[in-house]
Amino acid sequence: MDNMNLTLKIWRQKDSSTKGQMVDYKVTDISEHMSFLEMMDVLNEQLVNSGEEPVAFDHDCREGICGMCSLYINGEAHGPDRGITTCQLHMRMFNDGDTITIEPWRAAAFPVIKDLVVDRMAFERIQQAGGYISVNTSGNTQDANSLPISKIAADEAMDAAACIGCGACVASCKNSSAMLFVGAKVSQYALLPQGQVEATERVKNMVAQMDLEGFGNCTNTGACEVECPKGISLDNIARMNREFMKANVKG
Repeated sequence: MDNMNLTLKIWRQKDSSTKGQMVDYKVTDISEHMSFLEMMDVLNEQLVNSGEEPVAFDHDCREGICGMCSLYINGEAHGPDRGITTCQLHMRMFNDGDTITIEPWRAAAFPVIKDLVVDRMAFERIQQAGGYISVNTSGNTQDANSLPISKIAADEAMDAAACIGCGACVASCKNSSAMLFVGAKVSQYALLPQGQVEATERVKNMVAQMDLEGFGNCTNTGACEVECPKGISLDNIARMNREFMKANVKG
């Protein structure tokens, strides 16, 4: 494929208190081998060279690990590919002459900071509400093999712990639900003996904080699992609901 010429429709918003709008940009000579963020870098270099304000977008590792590069691209969280973050999306997924619409996550609990950058501290506050275990680290910790754990439970816990907290689940949900994120964070502890000490308070506190942040209820459409770059299963939502019911029965 020859290099591409593209039209970008990008959400520009000066700050959280300023009304935003879509702005059109042209980029030329884009290689199919570029990542999506490299294409954004080309645009920003072009804007800076012409004396314009570059587009603000989040990024860090650019290796699909941190989840910061979250963008809504052509109506899909992280773009048209599957099982990847935005930084892992390559321009070969697009064609010469395409128009690409790029927006920030759209959720009341993720207010826009600037342009494509949103405030995802709501996730951090949910984690702080219960996403931890009490471990004595003073030299008296148990050996790892002193608490036998089945391979099934260990694998499921690791699968849940793969969640990177990018927010694609929220962005793809009609109700902006965070239940897949919270379900994963509850599950990674609920499946292991180390997580049992705070189990009751953990799920109650994390669900309460989720509601306090303004996230919506689960829609049962499964869009969150489809758009999740780590393939976090809906089973984690079911497990969280079971843990929540048990916690309330226990009081």
